[in-house]
Amino acid sequence: MLAFISRSILKLFGWQTEFVVPESKKYLVIGYPHTSNWDFVLALLCMWSHKIPFNWVAKHTLFIGPFGYLFKRMGGIPVDRRVSTGFIARAINLFKDHEQMVLGIMPEGTRAKTDCWKTGFYYIATQADVPIVLGYVDYKKKQMGLGKVMALTGNMDADLETIREFYKDRVGKRPENQGPIIFKH
Repeated sequence: MLAFISRSILKLFGWQTEFVVPESKKYLVIGYPHTSNWDFVLALLCMWSHKIPFNWVAKHTLFIGPFGYLFKRMGGIPVDRRVSTGFIARAINLFKDHEQMVLGIMPEGTRAKTDCWKTGFYYIATQADVPIVLGYVDYKKKQMGLGKVMALTGNMDADLETIREFYKDRVGKRPENQGPIIFKH
């Protein structure tokens, strides 16, 4: 029923979805661009419409108050970005401890424009030995989904170039907030 409702909402608002997933039951989804709170709503609808149970990472302050319980039940994992909490190790262990695991992360880490991407997703995927799936939202074309499966090579620069090429034409709700797809060295 949730899949039908999600598909209906997306269709009502003119959104199309693309869904390319690995054969593996474990993978990490990165999402870009992330320039609006609506990205989260669209991502949930997209995943629900394809019946993909997944977990997602968000700042810890979203999990305070009445919505905290609901967000955790919906697969949310709170992270306090102000301090080191060992999240990368926790995420790697989640993949190792579960037979099926899909984890969504926004490498920009915020809706505001950033100078570079956070590298945590890269270390999680390589150390947990799971592929990444390039998730996107494109407000210009009203398309979103999971568009490319990628096994990381360990060569960060080469992998980042492949990722950059995939996202080059994707347009966020607030394009001025899209940061460059680079890692801080």
